[in-house]
Amino acid sequence: MHTIGFIGTGSMGRILIEAYANAEGTNQSHIVIHNRTREKAEDIKRDYPDIKVADSAEDVAKQADFIFICAKPLQIIPLLQSINTSLHKDKMIISITSPITVDELEEVVSCKAARFIPSITNRALAGSSLITYGSRLGKKDQENLWSLAEKISQPIVIDDSITRVSSDIVSCGPAFFSFLLEDFIQAATQQTNISEYEARKLTSDMMIGFATLLSDEHFTLSSLQERVSVPGGVTGKGLDVLRGQVGSMFHDLFIATHEKYAHDRAQIQEQVNALNKS
Repeated sequence: MHTIGFIGTGSMGRILIEAYANAEGTNQSHIVIHNRTREKAEDIKRDYPDIKVADSAEDVAKQADFIFICAKPLQIIPLLQSINTSLHKDKMIISITSPITVDELEEVVSCKAARFIPSITNRALAGSSLITYGSRLGKKDQENLWSLAEKISQPIVIDDSITRVSSDIVSCGPAFFSFLLEDFIQAATQQTNISEYEARKLTSDMMIGFATLLSDEHFTLSSLQERVSVPGGVTGKGLDVLRGQVGSMFHDLFIATHEKYAHDRAQIQEQVNALNKS
């Protein structure tokens, strides 16, 4: 059985660790983790006692076959440089951040490299994950990574050209729509006599049922609207309000995320250029 390593146990790192610890066919004793603040890693171990806590990032690199790099974009290249001597050619590092391309990862390390962009929905062993294979991955390596991703998600292979928008939908999307639902709930409590508890319960149940309708392919998004909205009905009135007020909101959202992505990419490219000159 392969050993899975995690360097970084922050928000998304912890989500992945917990997902794999609960995934079918994963042995917790084959998970090794490290965080610069050791207590954060030990906190995870308290919930999953068989997980191993490594003393250093290099120890994770030595022990694991698949090494998830769960660090901030500008921390990744220096981190990879510090552990590269422990990354022999059969190991695979897996970055979970979008601004660094797989080609750039391969410029830093001597082992195999890939990108795996997760979603918070993977904590429930559901939702998509986004995979980009590096050039050093053979067919068997790709199959192994796909199998690993499939334990906690529905993996999709994506091209670099759609990395940011795909990540906006899969990885950022749950936060975006959580924000909208919070506003939906608050408006309901402010405009009517419903309690916040009741509004949250009804909204949560509605969303779970809504997701099941899509998952079971009873409806598409458009056919669902058509079925619920009858001519002259209340739903139609509400949809008219949405059509009139949504406007360019989501267009502006994608512009903003892509501007931030371009800024991050420029900083990463500066790091890579400096590395090549050294």
